[in-house]
Amino acid sequence: MSIETELREELTAAMKAKDRPRLDVIRSVQSEVSAAKTAPGFSGEVDDDLHRAVISTYVKRVGKAREEYAGMGEAAATRLAQAEFEIEYLQRWLPQALGEAETRSLVESTIADLGVDDPKQAGRVIGSIMKSGADLDGGLVNRLVREALGE
Repeated sequence: MSIETELREELTAAMKAKDRPRLDVIRSVQSEVSAAKTAPGFSGEVDDDLHRAVISTYVKRVGKAREEYAGMGEAAATRLAQAEFEIEYLQRWLPQALGEAETRSLVESTIADLGVDDPKQAGRVIGSIMKSGADLDGGLVNRLVREALGE
């Protein structure tokens, strides 16, 4: 079943259950998909790849907002809870990124392969890792490379 079909079914179920948080996140994703397919230069199909890309971008944006909400204390508790729900809810449509241990191993082997020991070459290492084709969390890669190079 395609992601689009799953979202449509989830939307119907959320409407029947009057599940407002789920309804909001599904509508937000559908709105983002509509914007992506009408964006200048888009010529592909509305398929699972487009949905995954949109969901991934949305999750990253909500993740950044979640960090801001966490720093705001009680005033943003409701928004923080909604952001956490949205991220958790949408994870099932995203490929699972490598964990910290696997990413650390990849960072160490890439640094050894490239023979890099200068913190100024962190960008070169990060670029090489991100091009490896593995599903990675860019923020985690950045942090681990900078730690490994002593920056």
